[in-house]
Amino acid sequence: MHGDLQHYMGYQRDSRFIPCHHHPALLLEMVREQGLDDHKALRHTGLFPDDLLDTSARLSPRQYLQLVHNIRRLHPDPELGFRYGQTLLPGHYGAISTLLGNAAHLDQALITLEDYQPLITPLLAPRIIRTGEYCCVQWLDSCGAGNEYRFLVESMMSALASVTRWLSGGPLPWTFQFSYPQPDYPEHYQVYLGAQLYFEAQMDAMLIPAHYLNQPWPRGSHTARAVSEQQCREQQLALGCDTSLVHQLYLTLIERIREPPSLDTTARELGLSPATLKRKLKHHGTHFQDLLDRARKHTALHLLQFYGYNSEQVARYLRFNDNTNFRRSFKRWTGLTPRACQQLVDRAMTTLKPL
Repeated sequence: MHGDLQHYMGYQRDSRFIPCHHHPALLLEMVREQGLDDHKALRHTGLFPDDLLDTSARLSPRQYLQLVHNIRRLHPDPELGFRYGQTLLPGHYGAISTLLGNAAHLDQALITLEDYQPLITPLLAPRIIRTGEYCCVQWLDSCGAGNEYRFLVESMMSALASVTRWLSGGPLPWTFQFSYPQPDYPEHYQVYLGAQLYFEAQMDAMLIPAHYLNQPWPRGSHTARAVSEQQCREQQLALGCDTSLVHQLYLTLIERIREPPSLDTTARELGLSPATLKRKLKHHGTHFQDLLDRARKHTALHLLQFYGYNSEQVARYLRFNDNTNFRRSFKRWTGLTPRACQQLVDRAMTTLKPL
């Protein structure tokens, strides 16, 4: 599906599909305990306190992000994202929680997250990369999170680390990479995520040796999964998409990265004019060239980190005319030369050697 955009349009910032009584209510409950006023937390969201108790009420990613912004401003606790994440999964969200909570092994849990992303992680999209030796769970902005992006990364990494610990019966040896510099509170990352932390790593990802993917977990029920998966399929069918417009375009560019489509071609495949597609992307805080650069950057990083490519091989794979042009582009994408980036990658991968 990701390679063919025709007749397909992902959800957008103003698509109202997120149940108010799921993630948003959970976040508000956490700060109520600190005496935070509901009306201040809900300012400019278009929501009222009663909406969070209404099982039929829905909000958009834009409203959800506004709620996060308000709460972070009113309650600037650096631990909030991590504590919120620890309560997110599997959660009490009906069929999707049952499906995730009965995963037979890590790979099944990751497939659930990726296949039913709008139902369980609407603001960040997980992209799973499996190689012979490693598995990488990369987190990507799906709706233009802006200044709330770091909070969401902290939340979702904490959520996945926490739920896999619970489902497997013990902590898993995740290595964490972050695209941003080390924040002022690295001790919270260590407490909630562990010691294997790498900042300024060019992408936000959780890495684990591949042999952990299929180790059996004790909680899985085949019957419960089968029933809940049918319900999740029906919910996602009613939603009409399996990811956001922005993430759909990103995945399409990844799949066609060696011969990426132009803006005009992509717009035509979506049944839009180029001007309309530009306007939609701008509303999400991005543009077509930015998505293409992001897809090229991540492809280059994965080839360097997981497949042992050198700079010249990556340049050939991405079909650059010469290495000089590739190095110039790579530095524009990352701020680093390919060689400097390779050194950072090598340092992180030494902690991830499979047994």
